[in-house]
Amino acid sequence: MQNLLKVAMAQISPVWLNKAETLKKVEEAILDASKENCELIVFGEGLVPGYPFWLALTGGAEWNKDVNKEIHAHYVKNSITIEDGDLESICALAKTHNVAVYLGVIERPLDRGGHSIYASLVYINQVGEIKSVHRKLQPTYDERLTWAPGDGNGLQVHPLKDFTVGGLNCWENWMPLPRAALYGLGENLHIAVWPGSDHNTKDITRFIARESRSFVISVSSLMNKTDFPENTPRLNEILEKAPDVLANGGSCIAGPDGEWIVAPVLHKHGLIIETIDFNRVYEERQNFDAVGHYSRPDVTQLAVNTERQSTVRFNK
Repeated sequence: MQNLLKVAMAQISPVWLNKAETLKKVEEAILDASKENCELIVFGEGLVPGYPFWLALTGGAEWNKDVNKEIHAHYVKNSITIEDGDLESICALAKTHNVAVYLGVIERPLDRGGHSIYASLVYINQVGEIKSVHRKLQPTYDERLTWAPGDGNGLQVHPLKDFTVGGLNCWENWMPLPRAALYGLGENLHIAVWPGSDHNTKDITRFIARESRSFVISVSSLMNKTDFPENTPRLNEILEKAPDVLANGGSCIAGPDGEWIVAPVLHKHGLIIETIDFNRVYEERQNFDAVGHYSRPDVTQLAVNTERQSTVRFNK
Protein backbone atom coordinates (compact mmCIF):
# COMPACT_ATOMS: atom_id res chain seq x y z
CA MET A 1 0.00 0.00 0.00
CA GLN A 2 2.72 2.46 -1.01
CA ASN A 3 0.06 4.95 -2.12
CA LEU A 4 -1.40 5.31 1.40
CA LEU A 5 0.28 7.40 4.09
CA LYS A 6 -0.95 7.73 7.67
CA VAL A 7 -0.05 11.14 9.04
CA ALA A 8 -0.31 12.74 12.47
CA MET A 9 -0.56 16.48 13.08
CA ALA A 10 0.80 17.24 16.55
CA GLN A 11 -1.21 20.25 17.67
CA ILE A 12 0.43 20.86 21.04
CA SER A 13 1.82 23.71 23.09
CA PRO A 14 5.48 24.06 24.04
CA VAL A 15 6.78 24.34 27.55
CA TRP A 16 7.52 27.87 26.51
CA LEU A 17 11.21 28.70 26.12
CA ASN A 18 12.21 25.47 27.85
CA LYS A 19 14.10 23.31 25.36
CA ALA A 20 14.45 20.18 27.48
CA GLU A 21 10.82 20.02 28.60
CA THR A 22 9.46 20.81 25.15
CA LEU A 23 11.59 18.06 23.60
CA LYS A 24 9.99 15.66 26.10
CA LYS A 25 6.56 16.66 24.77
CA VAL A 26 7.78 16.06 21.22
CA GLU A 27 9.03 12.61 22.19
CA GLU A 28 5.69 11.77 23.83
CA ALA A 29 3.82 12.82 20.70
CA ILE A 30 6.04 10.63 18.50
CA LEU A 31 5.43 7.66 20.78
CA ASP A 32 1.67 8.29 20.68
CA ALA A 33 1.79 8.53 16.88
CA SER A 34 3.71 5.27 16.65
CA LYS A 35 1.00 3.51 18.67
CA GLU A 36 -1.45 4.57 15.95
CA ASN A 37 0.92 3.26 13.23
CA CYS A 38 1.49 6.74 11.83
CA GLU A 39 4.25 7.05 9.24
CA LEU A 40 4.72 10.83 9.39
CA ILE A 41 4.28 13.28 12.26
CA VAL A 42 4.41 17.06 11.85
CA PHE A 43 4.89 19.74 14.52
CA GLY A 44 4.32 23.51 14.34
CA GLU A 45 6.73 26.32 13.54
CA GLY A 46 9.40 26.94 16.15
CA LEU A 47 7.69 24.61 18.62
CA VAL A 48 11.05 23.95 20.29
CA PRO A 49 11.30 26.02 22.41
CA GLY A 50 8.39 28.23 21.28
CA TYR A 51 7.32 31.28 19.30
CA PRO A 52 8.60 34.76 20.36
CA PHE A 53 5.24 36.06 21.55
CA TRP A 54 6.89 38.56 23.88
CA LEU A 55 7.90 40.83 21.01
CA ALA A 56 4.33 42.00 20.47
CA LEU A 57 3.69 42.32 24.22
CA THR A 58 6.74 44.14 25.61
CA GLY A 59 7.49 46.85 23.05
CA GLY A 60 9.81 44.63 21.07
CA ALA A 61 10.81 47.34 18.59
CA GLU A 62 12.02 49.71 21.29
CA TRP A 63 15.76 50.12 20.96
CA ASN A 64 18.15 48.77 23.61
CA LYS A 65 15.37 47.73 25.99
CA ASP A 66 16.45 45.51 28.88
CA VAL A 67 13.32 43.36 28.90
CA ASN A 68 13.81 42.32 25.29
CA LYS A 69 17.51 41.66 25.73
CA GLU A 70 16.90 39.49 28.77
CA ILE A 71 14.19 37.38 27.19
CA HIS A 72 16.16 37.10 23.93
CA ALA A 73 19.19 35.75 25.81
CA HIS A 74 16.97 33.17 27.54
CA TYR A 75 15.51 32.26 24.13
CA VAL A 76 18.94 31.75 22.56
CA LYS A 77 20.11 29.57 25.47
CA ASN A 78 17.06 27.34 24.95
CA SER A 79 17.43 27.05 21.18
CA ILE A 80 18.48 23.93 19.26
CA THR A 81 22.07 23.35 18.14
CA ILE A 82 21.93 20.32 15.88
CA GLU A 83 25.72 19.94 15.80
CA ASP A 84 25.67 19.42 19.58
CA GLY A 85 23.24 16.52 19.28
CA ASP A 86 20.13 18.29 20.57
CA LEU A 87 17.90 16.23 18.27
CA GLU A 88 19.54 12.83 18.79
CA SER A 89 16.68 11.54 20.93
CA ILE A 90 14.15 12.55 18.28
CA CYS A 91 16.19 10.82 15.56
CA ALA A 92 16.42 7.68 17.67
CA LEU A 93 12.66 7.57 18.17
CA ALA A 94 12.06 8.11 14.44
CA LYS A 95 14.31 5.15 13.67
CA THR A 96 12.91 2.88 16.38
CA HIS A 97 9.29 3.49 15.38
CA ASN A 98 9.80 3.91 11.63
CA VAL A 99 8.14 7.33 11.56
CA ALA A 100 9.28 10.40 9.60
CA VAL A 101 9.24 13.74 11.42
CA TYR A 102 8.89 17.39 10.41
CA LEU A 103 9.81 19.46 13.45
CA GLY A 104 9.84 23.24 13.78
CA VAL A 105 12.74 24.44 15.93
CA ILE A 106 14.56 27.61 16.79
CA GLU A 107 18.03 26.72 15.57
CA ARG A 108 21.33 28.16 16.78
CA PRO A 109 23.71 26.86 14.10
CA LEU A 110 27.45 26.74 14.61
CA ASP A 111 28.06 27.34 10.89
CA ARG A 112 26.83 30.92 11.43
CA GLY A 113 28.91 31.56 14.54
CA GLY A 114 26.57 30.07 17.13
CA HIS A 115 24.94 33.26 18.41
CA SER A 116 22.13 34.09 15.97
CA ILE A 117 18.98 31.99 15.74
CA TYR A 118 16.79 30.83 12.87
CA ALA A 119 13.27 29.46 12.55
CA SER A 120 14.13 26.10 11.03
CA LEU A 121 12.05 23.21 9.74
CA VAL A 122 13.89 19.92 10.25
CA TYR A 123 13.05 16.76 8.31
CA ILE A 124 14.03 13.43 9.87
CA ASN A 125 13.39 10.35 7.77
CA GLN A 126 12.07 6.96 8.91
CA VAL A 127 15.54 5.64 9.66
CA GLY A 128 16.33 8.57 11.94
CA GLU A 129 18.51 10.65 9.62
CA ILE A 130 18.27 14.44 9.45
CA LYS A 131 17.88 14.99 5.71
CA SER A 132 17.25 18.74 5.55
CA VAL A 133 17.19 21.81 7.78
CA HIS A 134 15.27 24.64 6.17
CA ARG A 135 16.00 28.01 7.74
CA LYS A 136 13.12 30.41 7.21
CA LEU A 137 14.04 32.67 4.31
CA GLN A 138 12.37 35.82 5.62
CA PRO A 139 11.21 36.23 9.21
CA THR A 140 7.88 38.06 9.36
CA TYR A 141 7.49 41.55 10.84
CA ASP A 142 8.52 41.55 14.53
CA GLU A 143 10.13 38.10 14.15
CA ARG A 144 13.04 39.95 12.52
CA LEU A 145 13.92 41.35 15.94
CA THR A 146 14.95 37.89 17.15
CA TRP A 147 15.33 35.56 14.12
CA ALA A 148 17.92 35.86 11.35
CA PRO A 149 17.02 35.24 7.66
CA GLY A 150 17.93 31.84 6.26
CA ASP A 151 19.05 30.56 2.87
CA GLY A 152 17.97 28.21 0.10
CA ASN A 153 19.83 25.14 1.31
CA GLY A 154 16.72 23.69 2.90
CA LEU A 155 14.59 23.96 -0.23
CA GLN A 156 14.63 20.19 -0.60
CA VAL A 157 12.14 17.38 -1.01
CA HIS A 158 12.23 13.81 0.25
CA PRO A 159 10.74 10.46 -0.78
CA LEU A 160 8.16 9.01 1.59
CA LYS A 161 6.43 5.92 0.16
CA ASP A 162 4.87 7.12 -3.13
CA PHE A 163 4.95 10.74 -1.96
CA THR A 164 7.53 13.46 -2.43
CA VAL A 165 7.39 15.71 0.62
CA GLY A 166 8.71 19.23 1.21
CA GLY A 167 7.91 22.09 3.55
CA LEU A 168 7.98 25.79 4.39
CA ASN A 169 7.64 27.90 7.51
CA CYS A 170 4.61 30.11 8.14
CA TRP A 171 4.42 33.14 5.80
CA GLU A 172 7.05 31.60 3.51
CA ASN A 173 4.06 29.69 2.22
CA TRP A 174 2.81 32.97 0.69
CA MET A 175 6.06 33.36 -1.29
CA PRO A 176 5.42 32.14 -4.87
CA LEU A 177 9.02 31.41 -5.82
CA PRO A 178 9.99 29.12 -2.91
CA ARG A 179 6.74 27.24 -3.55
CA ALA A 180 7.65 26.93 -7.23
CA ALA A 181 11.12 25.65 -6.27
CA LEU A 182 9.55 22.79 -4.30
CA TYR A 183 7.04 22.06 -7.06
CA GLY A 184 9.91 21.83 -9.53
CA LEU A 185 11.59 19.22 -7.34
CA GLY A 186 8.50 17.05 -7.63
CA GLU A 187 6.75 17.91 -4.37
CA ASN A 188 3.25 16.48 -4.06
CA LEU A 189 2.86 16.55 -0.27
CA HIS A 190 3.45 20.04 1.04
CA ILE A 191 4.05 20.66 4.74
CA ALA A 192 3.20 24.14 6.02
CA VAL A 193 4.07 24.82 9.66
CA TRP A 194 2.69 27.71 11.71
CA PRO A 195 2.97 29.08 15.25
CA GLY A 196 -0.80 28.77 15.52
CA SER A 197 -4.23 30.13 14.63
CA ASP A 198 -6.69 29.46 11.86
CA HIS A 199 -6.38 32.97 10.44
CA ASN A 200 -3.08 31.72 9.03
CA THR A 201 -4.18 28.30 7.80
CA LYS A 202 -7.77 28.61 6.59
CA ASP A 203 -7.04 30.28 3.22
CA ILE A 204 -3.47 29.47 2.18
CA THR A 205 -3.78 25.72 2.84
CA ARG A 206 -6.51 25.25 0.25
CA PHE A 207 -4.89 27.73 -2.14
CA ILE A 208 -1.55 25.90 -2.22
CA ALA A 209 -3.32 22.57 -2.66
CA ARG A 210 -5.30 23.87 -5.61
CA GLU A 211 -2.31 25.65 -7.17
CA SER A 212 0.02 22.66 -6.85
CA ARG A 213 -2.54 19.86 -7.12
CA SER A 214 -0.86 18.39 -4.04
CA PHE A 215 -1.84 17.41 -0.55
CA VAL A 216 -1.15 20.21 1.92
CA ILE A 217 -0.77 19.58 5.63
CA SER A 218 -0.80 22.70 7.81
CA VAL A 219 0.21 22.19 11.41
CA SER A 220 -0.09 24.82 14.13
CA SER A 221 0.77 24.92 17.78
CA LEU A 222 -1.34 26.01 20.73
CA MET A 223 -0.54 28.69 23.27
CA ASN A 224 -2.68 30.05 26.07
CA LYS A 225 -1.90 32.67 28.67
CA THR A 226 -1.71 29.89 31.25
CA ASP A 227 1.04 28.11 29.26
CA PHE A 228 3.79 30.59 30.21
CA PRO A 229 6.01 28.87 32.81
CA GLU A 230 6.43 30.62 36.13
CA ASN A 231 10.20 30.86 35.66
CA THR A 232 9.87 32.82 32.41
CA PRO A 233 12.03 35.98 32.55
CA ARG A 234 9.93 39.15 32.95
CA LEU A 235 6.77 37.04 33.17
CA ASN A 236 4.64 39.77 34.73
CA GLU A 237 5.49 42.18 31.91
CA ILE A 238 4.55 39.55 29.32
CA LEU A 239 1.27 38.62 31.01
CA GLU A 240 0.22 42.23 31.46
CA LYS A 241 -0.76 42.53 27.80
CA ALA A 242 -1.11 38.87 26.80
CA PRO A 243 -4.55 37.74 25.57
CA ASP A 244 -6.04 34.58 27.04
CA VAL A 245 -5.39 32.73 23.74
CA LEU A 246 -2.25 33.49 21.74
CA ALA A 247 -2.49 30.53 19.33
CA ASN A 248 -5.70 28.55 18.82
CA GLY A 249 -4.39 25.81 16.53
CA GLY A 250 -6.04 25.58 13.12
CA SER A 251 -4.19 22.47 11.90
CA CYS A 252 -5.77 21.06 8.75
CA ILE A 253 -5.33 19.03 5.56
CA ALA A 254 -6.44 19.93 2.04
CA GLY A 255 -6.54 17.48 -0.85
CA PRO A 256 -5.13 18.02 -4.36
CA ASP A 257 -8.47 19.46 -5.47
CA GLY A 258 -8.21 22.18 -2.83
CA GLU A 259 -11.05 20.82 -0.72
CA TRP A 260 -10.84 20.01 2.96
CA ILE A 261 -9.91 16.55 4.14
CA VAL A 262 -9.56 17.89 7.67
CA ALA A 263 -10.93 21.40 8.17
CA PRO A 264 -9.05 23.65 10.64
CA VAL A 265 -9.21 22.17 14.13
CA LEU A 266 -9.35 24.74 16.94
CA HIS A 267 -8.35 24.50 20.60
CA LYS A 268 -7.84 20.72 20.48
CA HIS A 269 -4.61 19.53 22.10
CA GLY A 270 -3.04 16.32 20.81
CA LEU A 271 -2.74 14.30 17.63
CA ILE A 272 -5.00 14.74 14.62
CA ILE A 273 -4.62 11.65 12.43
CA GLU A 274 -5.60 11.03 8.81
CA THR A 275 -4.68 8.67 5.97
CA ILE A 276 -4.08 10.19 2.53
CA ASP A 277 -4.00 8.47 -0.87
CA PHE A 278 -1.30 9.42 -3.36
CA ASN A 279 -3.46 8.41 -6.34
CA ARG A 280 -5.47 11.60 -5.80
CA VAL A 281 -2.39 13.56 -6.91
CA TYR A 282 -2.32 11.96 -10.35
CA GLU A 283 -6.06 12.46 -10.72
CA GLU A 284 -5.83 16.22 -10.18
CA ARG A 285 -2.63 16.68 -12.22
CA GLN A 286 -4.61 15.53 -15.26
CA ASN A 287 -5.91 19.04 -15.87
CA PHE A 288 -3.20 21.18 -14.26
CA ASP A 289 0.47 20.70 -13.40
CA ALA A 290 2.25 23.97 -12.60
CA VAL A 291 5.74 22.69 -13.46
CA GLY A 292 4.75 20.03 -15.99
CA HIS A 293 2.29 20.12 -18.87
CA TYR A 294 0.89 23.51 -17.80
CA SER A 295 4.26 25.29 -17.74
CA ARG A 296 6.30 27.21 -20.32
CA PRO A 297 9.97 26.94 -19.31
CA ASP A 298 10.92 28.44 -22.68
CA VAL A 299 9.27 31.67 -21.46
CA THR A 300 9.76 31.71 -17.65
CA GLN A 301 12.25 29.86 -15.48
CA LEU A 302 13.29 30.05 -11.82
CA ALA A 303 16.91 30.03 -10.65
CA VAL A 304 17.45 28.77 -7.09
CA ASN A 305 20.62 29.10 -5.00
CA THR A 306 20.71 26.14 -2.61
CA GLU A 307 24.18 26.82 -1.22
CA ARG A 308 24.34 27.01 2.58
CA GLN A 309 25.45 30.55 3.36
CA SER A 310 28.21 31.40 5.80
CA THR A 311 30.13 34.57 6.55
CA VAL A 312 33.56 32.97 6.67
CA ARG A 313 35.20 30.37 4.43
CA PHE A 314 38.50 28.80 5.43
CA ASN A 315 40.79 27.47 2.71
CA LYS A 316 42.92 24.50 3.76
